[in-house]
Amino acid sequence: MTATSVALIGANGHGLHHRQNLVEPAERGLIRLVGLADPQPVVDPPDGVPVYTDHAAMLAEVKPEVVIVCTPPHTHLALTRDALRAGADVLMEKPPVLDRAEHDALLAEQDATGRVVQVNFQSLASPALVRLRAAVAAGELGTVRQISVLGCWRRDDAYWSRSAWSGRRTVHGRPSLDGALANPFAHAVMQALAVLDLPVLRVEVDWLRVRPIEVEDTATLRITLSGGVTVLVAVTLAGEEHVDGDITVYGDRGTAELAFREDLLRLPGDPAAVLVEGRQTLLENLLAFRASGTPLLSGLARTAPFTTVIEQLRAAAPPYQVAADVLAVEDGHRTLVGVNAVLRRCAAEGALMNELSTPWGANGPDRTANG
Repeated sequence: MTATSVALIGANGHGLHHRQNLVEPAERGLIRLVGLADPQPVVDPPDGVPVYTDHAAMLAEVKPEVVIVCTPPHTHLALTRDALRAGADVLMEKPPVLDRAEHDALLAEQDATGRVVQVNFQSLASPALVRLRAAVAAGELGTVRQISVLGCWRRDDAYWSRSAWSGRRTVHGRPSLDGALANPFAHAVMQALAVLDLPVLRVEVDWLRVRPIEVEDTATLRITLSGGVTVLVAVTLAGEEHVDGDITVYGDRGTAELAFREDLLRLPGDPAAVLVEGRQTLLENLLAFRASGTPLLSGLARTAPFTTVIEQLRAAAPPYQVAADVLAVEDGHRTLVGVNAVLRRCAAEGALMNELSTPWGANGPDRTANG
């Protein structure tokens, strides 16, 4: 089997993670790295791999079969379009784009070029998600009424200064939306939407920030899907004890719990979560699509509901900043005292923070989109 030629646009920052992930498939003879592109000097480029500051020059000279786009979201449309027009299939870092017009433009570009875009929502590669969807379709949970995500992480001051677009709503006049929902918890949001793959009807959000950034670090997001099912996402980057961002599906005959990172799934009647084996990376899945037509796990069309949600969040009023006296500050971390309990209650009840009585949210202004 001939190795697939792969190039990476955005070779620094998170691009280093992609470069590490390319080592193993290269050793197996599945791919060969033929080019790196980044406007900044590339850190530790591999021997023998050409480096470019201009992605267009790289595409023209090395003619890769697959291009990985790992750049800020506001650059995805132009870079991915260039790669498709150069004849490559694309693995694009999440979030794909930040409004439906750009999403639809990329879908049209796929059709025009005959190439495909796989969005790097790793949660969609979970075989436990496939098992969960099958159980829901078979009626094992009865009628699904709510899907909830609870995630409590900690991110320090350094996280919010990691790049020029960190914590920004816009960069150079283009939307960025580098907050908890569109970036670190995007995988969980997308996976919750993928349980049913239904159109989004309504988006409501209550969000806040614990430091002077432009985006939210703590949020409750309620999405109403076609048929009336709600998705409630309750997350923070200023949490107390760690909660990974696992999903609970509530049906009238029972509940299911999914931990996508570990591929653990507990269905109604199971005494404990069970490991579901068979995970592959989204790059492997893209290579299998190219070789034999294996369906894409995270194709661009499937991620359209996520973009619909992000577009609505762009229209929402900015998150409000909480008072300093409700925070515990230590070693660059700002912890919102009591946040885990509040978010756990929101996830269970399907409520936004501003629908509960909380010491740091009750006086905050209403922050709902389409509300």
